[in-house]
Amino acid sequence: MTPENLIAYTPLLLLIVAWTLPWKGVALWRAAKNNQTGWFVALLVLNTLAILEITYIFYFSQRSEKNKV
Repeated sequence: MTPENLIAYTPLLLLIVAWTLPWKGVALWRAAKNNQTGWFVALLVLNTLAILEITYIFYFSQRSEKNKV
């Protein structure tokens, strides 16, 4: 890949980072808060363009009692 090709994909890469980073941060925070070491390591190591993070946040993380409605 030439430098020109890398420059052409820079906006796409920045968009991917901007999409993934907040999801990963929230998912890692919840996994750490819930003391779920396996999830924390999986979320930290695997890059799934936020699919795994979103799945964890909405389906697998447990909400604390004060946040339940």
